Amino acid sequence: MDVKVITLDNEDAGTIALADEVFGLPARVDILHRMVRYQLAKRRAGTHKVKTISEIAGSTAKIYRQKGTGRARHGAKRANIFRGGATVHGPVVRSHAHDLPKKVRRLALKTALSVKAQGGKLVVVDELKADDAKTKALVARLEKAGLGSSTLFIGGTEVDQGFRLAARNLIGIDVLPSQGANVYDILRRDTLVLSRAAVESLEARLK
Repeated sequence: MDVKVITLDNEDAGTIALADEVFGLPARVDILHRMVRYQLAKRRAGTHKVKTISEIAGSTAKIYRQKGTGRARHGAKRANIFRGGATVHGPVVRSHAHDLPKKVRRLALKTALSVKAQGGKLVVVDELKADDAKTKALVARLEKAGLGSSTLFIGGTEVDQGFRLAARNLIGIDVLPSQGANVYDILRRDTLVLSRAAVESLEARLK
């Protein structure tokens, strides 16, 4: 498919042909769901922790004799039913990450790009560059280009330093290099903006 290319000043910069095998796939909600779960599970710290009975400070002596008191047959004050005792089946430090085949991950990224393209939420710009690295100047350019506050910018293999610095204080604006393109960030922003270099890099990576 052919897509119009603009500059950040909303000037015409020609057209670019997007590969159908990357930007023209049908929407697969199941694949996107699996990928988002995979990403969010992998980023979880998993540092939640409770103390088991072996970690509770206290004597191991039997608290009273086994028989004759009419009370329950307890052996230690550290049991979970006592105040200050252990927690049973509580969370422990662990990794929440799970496996997802590489082919599924590649398909999910291509599907996310296709969903944006088919929904009219994909914008291709000539280049992502800001000479003065000023946030105010960048905001004016984005407003002129009709780009809102929920936008993901993906540049080439290296993002222009001036553009990155100018955009880092803007709420709802994310800037990534092409190798950092991922399904979760693409879906969480309303508009996806790719540079020419990003399109070439993603097509070379995903074809």
